[in-house]
Amino acid sequence: MCRQVEHSRFFRLSSTFLFCFLMLSYSLFAQSTPEPIIDMHLHALHADSAGPPPMFICAPYPFWPPRDPRTDGQAFSDLIQKHPPCPAPLRSAATDDELMQRTIAILQARNVVAVAGGSLDVVTRWKLAGGERILPATPFEPQTGQPTVEELRRLVKNNAIVAFAEIGAQYAGIAVNDSRMEPYYALAEELDVPIGIHMGPGPPGTPYFAAPDYRMRLSSLLLLEDVLVRHPKLRLWAMHAGWPLADDAIAALYAHPQLYVDVGVISYALPRKAFYDYLQRLIDAGFENRIMFGSDQMVWPDALSAAIDSIQNAPSLSAQQKRDILYNNAARFLRFKP
Repeated sequence: MCRQVEHSRFFRLSSTFLFCFLMLSYSLFAQSTPEPIIDMHLHALHADSAGPPPMFICAPYPFWPPRDPRTDGQAFSDLIQKHPPCPAPLRSAATDDELMQRTIAILQARNVVAVAGGSLDVVTRWKLAGGERILPATPFEPQTGQPTVEELRRLVKNNAIVAFAEIGAQYAGIAVNDSRMEPYYALAEELDVPIGIHMGPGPPGTPYFAAPDYRMRLSSLLLLEDVLVRHPKLRLWAMHAGWPLADDAIAALYAHPQLYVDVGVISYALPRKAFYDYLQRLIDAGFENRIMFGSDQMVWPDALSAAIDSIQNAPSLSAQQKRDILYNNAARFLRFKP
């Protein structure tokens, strides 16, 4: 009998110890693992996509330098990306492998899953290296018709991609309501594939050195109205949130409750007050549940961390608003299971 009592007491003590150990382990794990983040706007690129490395970018820019009209566009580009006006600019990766490995390391360290867009060969390599951290996406070009609708259909059916992004038609001077976009919208609606479209800023001075047909007016989210009405089941998000056309963005979000935006490059490159003011305007108008995080990490891996920090350190956002922007809104948009 005594032996049974001792055995029972030992069992209870062992169970208590095991329970405490498991709770302590969970607590330490929870403290060491950051809360999850979904990045709706990551680029899988070659290291020289922005120009010969090294290239630099401010995070944020303190001001935008003027361009002397007597100089050519390349001189202005060099001013912005070779000698940017900030004391500690971000430096681009030197090689394709460095760009991929450093970016994936940050995804892992900060517990990020990213919609990564780019040419299919590069995206596939990133997916193999990054595993479940990478949600592969690829864009289409309405000006060339490539890839074709049928090619994209095959990619989706084969689970090679989960989204069409980033669609850079604005750089070609093509509005989102251009008829050349229509077959792609129809496909995305049919297959329930999200589309992420560039609607906002490129590099300052873009028409003079990078894309002569780029026009800022095509950033207006009101251009999406006919598209959204014609395709009511389309899942579409506007990258860069239509900056700086806040009135148009608010009007479009109000009239079309299925429309989402991501913060993109404005989250780290804009002067900090300009970004926070724009973000707050959208939140004050009632759209905090349709603003998604997007780093727009291109060839500067540390831009991913800079973009995350800009949200996490936003002084006017509540803890719940930060969680919604960094994860919850995108999880709903992508239809992630709880």
